[in-house]
Amino acid sequence: MKIHEYQAKEILQKYGVVTPKGIACFSVDEAVNAAQQLGGEVWAVKAQIYAGGRGKGGGVKVARSLDAVRQYASEILNMCLVTHQTGPEGQVVHRLFIEQGVRIEKEFYVGMVVDRGRQRVCLMASSEGGMEIEKVAADTPEKIHKVFIDPIAGLSSQQAEEIALKIGIPAQSLPQAVKLLQGLYQAFDETDASLLEINPLALTAEEQVLALDAKMNFDDNALFRHPEIVALRDLDEEDPVEIEASKHELSYIPLDGNIGCLVNGAGLAMATMDIIKLYGGNPANFLDVGGGATAEKVTEAFKLMLRNPKLQAILVNIFGGIMKCDVIAQGVVAAARDVQLTVPLIVRLEGTNVDLGKKILADSGLTIISADNMADAAQKAVNAANAAKVSTTCRCQCQS
Repeated sequence: MKIHEYQAKEILQKYGVVTPKGIACFSVDEAVNAAQQLGGEVWAVKAQIYAGGRGKGGGVKVARSLDAVRQYASEILNMCLVTHQTGPEGQVVHRLFIEQGVRIEKEFYVGMVVDRGRQRVCLMASSEGGMEIEKVAADTPEKIHKVFIDPIAGLSSQQAEEIALKIGIPAQSLPQAVKLLQGLYQAFDETDASLLEINPLALTAEEQVLALDAKMNFDDNALFRHPEIVALRDLDEEDPVEIEASKHELSYIPLDGNIGCLVNGAGLAMATMDIIKLYGGNPANFLDVGGGATAEKVTEAFKLMLRNPKLQAILVNIFGGIMKCDVIAQGVVAAARDVQLTVPLIVRLEGTNVDLGKKILADSGLTIISADNMADAAQKAVNAANAAKVSTTCRCQCQS
């Protein structure tokens, strides 16, 4: 789960992380009032979307008067902001963050992720702040310094001081940097974060170390422990189809292809999409119904896939372990009838009660294409989608 910059900063402030003073706004008048309330002569007007690269896309402006705050807020609010992370379709800006201006002396980068291989949180820091860390890693990897944090001991003062020195934090500001880094790790650990980025971490002209920007993502599997974080979710930033999927505990991600995939298990779902590509097709989605799929969940899964106007075939690939094949077969039959399915349906079943599951499909009276294995299923799905594409093309030509 993602949250906005201003929300991340509110969380980090509770852990002693220093940030510029700022106020979230939802209108131009609120933005001007926020600047007046914050005081000073310089303010940053920031678009709030779930994507990086806002500055390059025109979503961050420095205002040196209240009139400029009003002008920039008017330009940014409700604009469709396009960045390297939004894709060409962009993201509409519904929220602003007005922040006190800061006299920046030097910019740094700090990030934290979970290194699953080492089973530890990796703290990354660089003297190259304000840049895309991927570009720094590609061009000058020696400028990225890492610490793998012991989950029992946490980030020690010595580790924090060493990495702060490596990136060029001056000696007089080291105590601030150590406190900030330890606060970041504590926040990361206690909120079950999956990503934390401070880019840039700023050293001001007054020798203050503060988080000028903040990005936090959280482990979806741990959100049940953090209702206060779930409450921060901004549905305007999410795909409506993905929101609907989450209501039914379905993992759904739309893609650009025309073959819908309904699979139990994320690994099998990835393998299914790979084999569809191998046989010349294009998956229309990632869809994991999980190990406890019911007829209702399968029906909702079908409905989600059928929202895609490009859909020309559906491949159901189920390995019956926790979920028995006869149960999933009953769900598939019920779902196909409920949605009055019109696109070809290819089903591959394997595992517990597989023969009974296949019999249920065969006796359903529905036009279901049965497959013996994954390769067979992928080939039949691609053939069915291609045939549907040809049929659609012929109808269009005849009508014209």
